[in-house]
Amino acid sequence: MDYREENKDEVIYDEEKLTEALLSQDMIAFRNEYLMLHPYDRAIFYEKVEPQLRKFIYHYLSPKELAEIFETSEIGDDEYKQFLQEMDTTYAADMISHMFVDNAVDVLNELDKSQVVSYLTLMNKESAAEIRALLHYEEYTAGSIMTTEYVTVPENSTVRSAMTILRNEAPSAETIYYIFVVDDDNRLSGVVSLRDLIIAHEDTIISEIMSERVVSVLVSEDQEEVARTIKDYNFLAVPVVDFQQHILGIITVDDIIDVLDEEASDDYSKLAAVANMDTFDKNSLSAAKKRLPWLIILLILGMLTANLIDLFTETISQVALLAAFIPLIAGTAGNSGTQALAVAVRGIATRDIEDESKFKLLLREAGTGIITGLICAIFVVLLISVWKHEFIIGLLVGAAILVSIFVATLSGSFIPLFMHKIKIDPAVASGPFITTLNDVISIIIYLGLATAFIGSL
Repeated sequence: MDYREENKDEVIYDEEKLTEALLSQDMIAFRNEYLMLHPYDRAIFYEKVEPQLRKFIYHYLSPKELAEIFETSEIGDDEYKQFLQEMDTTYAADMISHMFVDNAVDVLNELDKSQVVSYLTLMNKESAAEIRALLHYEEYTAGSIMTTEYVTVPENSTVRSAMTILRNEAPSAETIYYIFVVDDDNRLSGVVSLRDLIIAHEDTIISEIMSERVVSVLVSEDQEEVARTIKDYNFLAVPVVDFQQHILGIITVDDIIDVLDEEASDDYSKLAAVANMDTFDKNSLSAAKKRLPWLIILLILGMLTANLIDLFTETISQVALLAAFIPLIAGTAGNSGTQALAVAVRGIATRDIEDESKFKLLLREAGTGIITGLICAIFVVLLISVWKHEFIIGLLVGAAILVSIFVATLSGSFIPLFMHKIKIDPAVASGPFITTLNDVISIIIYLGLATAFIGSL
């Protein structure tokens, strides 16, 4: 096979050879070439190929083979419908039934209810029942991302019988590195690693080698909390239980990587004041619809800034040079506030900021605001004195910058902490909002000082 890699972002496969096999409708050549690829490379080719050629792929691959592509591919939420509509409905239903249950649920959650019902009706009863069991869980909870394809063994069984169970269940399990131990009532009582099973004597009772200190998560727990648990303990998987400790499923690390990516994208969207950045907009109208509401809100807040400047028209008319430094002060305050916001939001997200240290954070940011504000103020005073030969105006601008940076740094830290306290996502205290708020505050400070000391200018 002609492998090539032009750069690290490109996939290693012969795209022309695969395309030619599809164009010539040579199923054997296509399958020989395509199925030798890594699943990720298969997924990339599948997404890139034209829809009319993808129809041949559906004829050349079995539903099970295509399911592996959907398992690996990073298909956007809005693309699932498009791909599934290209397939025969029965073929699509069979393909979804061959996916791991949690991934199948993710796909179906993006479809209309009528489509979901159709696919579930066409599936075999066992697969449909497993998928239905997860579909009713609230989105973004442990229940919505868990899989029911895992291995459990009774605590009173021997290693020999446990290995037999493992051999039978392994082909359909999402991971076998952890084998969870249950009592007679299916309550989680311990965990055994694959290594423990391999090195233990065959006649050893599982309860003798299992670890009873099992970290689990509740089925109703937020997916972000689950991600923290897996990250903190470096788990490959974590069991999901109900309030009575009955095991309902497991969440694997690959699912958590998707969650972390989703949460990071969501937080970045809010910080940038964009409605949704999970999917890349392919046309201007779609992108504009997401951004316009935020821009209108910020525009209204910006009008408040313009109105404030209008209130100080008399002061500015007496010393026209004052107007030249308004963008400088507003921009510096906004930047300082955004920096403090980023630090606070990250601290909340990573739990570095605990309840007892929030006051310390505010105190530290206040000190940081004074230090950075003082240095910037001295620099501005010297610059204006040399550039414009206006030492008094330089002092005024410097004083305004000092106070503005101090206030902006405090507000950038306090607002997300306060929002977190009242159970609102602190990421919605987005950069543009903090910047606009600090514009208003800095202009009031600057022009208020100028009005107070207009006689000295």
